[in-house]
Amino acid sequence: MKKIYSVLVENRSGVLFKVSGLFSRRAFNINSLAVGETDDPSMSRMTIVSTGDPHTHEQIEKQLNKKLDVIKVKTFEEAECFIRELMLIKVKYNRNNRKDVMEICSIMKADIVDMSKNQMLIQLCDTPERIQLFINMLQSVSIAEVARTGTVALPKCRDNE
Repeated sequence: MKKIYSVLVENRSGVLFKVSGLFSRRAFNINSLAVGETDDPSMSRMTIVSTGDPHTHEQIEKQLNKKLDVIKVKTFEEAECFIRELMLIKVKYNRNNRKDVMEICSIMKADIVDMSKNQMLIQLCDTPERIQLFINMLQSVSIAEVARTGTVALPKCRDNE
């Protein structure tokens, strides 16, 4: 079972090391990790996706809350939040498959952000599942490089918050 942890931390050096060390020492798996500064430059948000049983998830949350640099920990299921990932993918193309690549980009709402005579750099911001689908659709072309950000997530908007 996947669980998403949104961890608000102090924006200081060494915090990422401490949090990732917690996962390493306890043999908890990290499927995805994304860290970025919030609107307040003194804080960062870590979005961690991890798999495990309910006991493991409970332990992860307890251990995160014990860390001094951790301000707040929120956990959500995938259905409770909006999840996005950014990917840049560089593909090699030729005149026979150029139109196919552009059509796939159009269908998946991906943007071609750079292009040369025989390569395209494509950007896609979507759910991890659709990112993987896009990669699978481009397997017939030559994929040169892929860079993915990891998952970022926020809970869905509710009027009572």
